[in-house]
Amino acid sequence: MQPVTSLTPEPVLITSRDNPQLKELRRLSQDSTAYRKQGRVWLEGDHLCRAALQRGLRPALGVYCESFWARSGREWGPHAHRNLVVPDALFKDLSGLESPAPLAFVIDLPVWDGPQPGVPTVVLDRVQDAGNVGSILRSAAAFGFAQVLALKGTAALWSPKVLRAGMGAHFGLRLLEAQAVEDLDGLDLPLIVTSSHQGALIHQQTLPWPCAWAMGHEGQGVGEALMARAALSVRIGQPGGEESLNVAAAAAICLHASAVQAH
Repeated sequence: MQPVTSLTPEPVLITSRDNPQLKELRRLSQDSTAYRKQGRVWLEGDHLCRAALQRGLRPALGVYCESFWARSGREWGPHAHRNLVVPDALFKDLSGLESPAPLAFVIDLPVWDGPQPGVPTVVLDRVQDAGNVGSILRSAAAFGFAQVLALKGTAALWSPKVLRAGMGAHFGLRLLEAQAVEDLDGLDLPLIVTSSHQGALIHQQTLPWPCAWAMGHEGQGVGEALMARAALSVRIGQPGGEESLNVAAAAAICLHASAVQAH
C-alpha cells in the first residue's frame, strides 16, 4: 500500500470520552442505521480500510489508537483528509467489536440516483440477517452482479455487521436501499426467483444474461409481489433431502450458475 501523498495531515489528539466528535463516531460504529442520518460510514479494521483504498476511495477521516499511530501513522495517515488519534483505552470504548482493531476510516455514504437499467442485479427481499446480507454482497461482487437493490425490511446494507460480513464487496457495488417492488420495473431485466419446492431445476435451465436474481426472507422466501413479476422460477436440487438452503448459500449457487453460463 503506497501513500497517496508524501504529506500526512497533522493528527488531532482527543483524550476525553465526552468529546462531541467521539460521541458521533461511537453512534456511527455501534448503531446499525446511524449512517443514514449522518451520511457517513464507519469502516473498522485493516481489511476493510485497505479494501476501500484499493477501490480508490479517500476517507474523510482516519481514526487511530495512540499506539498504532506511533508505529504506523506514516503509512496510514496520508490516505485520509483528516486524522484523529485517541488513547488505546478510549478507542476500545469507541469500537463496536469485541476485539477492537487499532484503526478505522470514515467515508462518505455513497448515494445513487436510482436503479441503473440493464445492469446485472441482485434483489434482496426482506433478508434480515446481517451475515446473510454481507455474504450475498460478496457473491454478487464475485460473480459479476454490479448492483444490489434492497427492498424495505432488509438489513441495513452499510451497518457495521453487514460491512464486516461483506469483506470489502461494498466498494465495488451499486447499493440502493428502501426500494419498493415497483422500483424494479425500470431495471429492464428478466427477474429470476428461487423456491425450495417449485420451479425448474437450476442446472437444467438456460439462464438469461444480464438478469436480476431475487433472494427472499430467511423464513418466508420471496414475496408474492416479486413472484408475480418473475420471468423464471427455479429451484436448487438437494439430493441430501434437506428442506431448504440458507439464503446466502442459495444466492452463491444461483449467481455462480449465471456467471458460468454467461462467461
